[in-house]
Amino acid sequence: MVRRGVGGVPLDTDAARESVRERRDLLDTVSACADAVTADWDSDAISDSERITGPLRALLSEAGVLDTLPVVLADAVDAAGGSLEAQPVAAPPYVVVTSRGPLLRATLGDDRLLVRVDCFRVTDDGYERRDGVDVTVSLA
Repeated sequence: MVRRGVGGVPLDTDAARESVRERRDLLDTVSACADAVTADWDSDAISDSERITGPLRALLSEAGVLDTLPVVLADAVDAAGGSLEAQPVAAPPYVVVTSRGPLLRATLGDDRLLVRVDCFRVTDDGYERRDGVDVTVSLA
C-alpha cells in the first residue's frame, strides 16, 4: 500500500529524514547531551533506562532542543509531502524522550510519521551510547 500525502502524492520519508539531518547544529547538541548523560556511568552499558530518559530530557530541555523539536517535526512532515492537522508541541504525543533518544510523532490521516533521533542503542548488556546520532524516519 502506497501512503499518500497532500494532493495524493506519496509520502517521502527520505526527504523527511534529510530535512532533519540538515539541522546539524541541533543534532550536535543532542549528541552532546547524550554524552553528558553517560559522563557518570561506570561501564559502557547500563540496564536501567531511567538513567537515560530523565537526565536526557532535562539536558535537552535546558539546551532548548525540546522547544525546537516541534518545528523539526513540522518541517519533516512538509518535506515528506504531508500536512499536519494540528500544530505539534514539545510534549507527548508529538515529542517524547525515550531510552534511545528523542522520538517525534505526527499523525497524517491514517498514517503516523515517526522521526527517531537515536543516541543510544539496545544491546545484550542493556543500553550503550551510539557514536553520534542516527536519524530514521518511517511510517506506521
